[in-house]
Amino acid sequence: MRILLADDQIEVRSGLRILLEQEPHVKVVGEAGGIRELLAQVLETGPDMVLLDWELSNLNMADFVPVLRALHTGLSIVALSGRPESRSSAAAAGVDVFVSKGDQPEKLLEAINGICNEKNCPGA
Repeated sequence: MRILLADDQIEVRSGLRILLEQEPHVKVVGEAGGIRELLAQVLETGPDMVLLDWELSNLNMADFVPVLRALHTGLSIVALSGRPESRSSAAAAGVDVFVSKGDQPEKLLEAINGICNEKNCPGA
């Protein structure tokens, strides 16, 4: 599973990278700190999944979900937010999974593995 990290906080991206590098079937293919960088990285790296900060650049990410999917067919999107109340807007926008940043790391890994199992990823 090739994953692109999109969060405007470098500390969050670093923590996610450290967590994901422990997973044998996961490869972090890039990081984005803003929406323009995210769009460019999706085109450049062709990830299988984006871990998307739902408050990235203080923009309405619901507007960008269809854009991301149009840029790369088959892209899975996991919305991450420190605001659990964002779950409903993320689901309405069509993300695959919503994970609260306050959840234990295992919750994120379960979400990633669930998507990977659906897509029959090697090594999952």
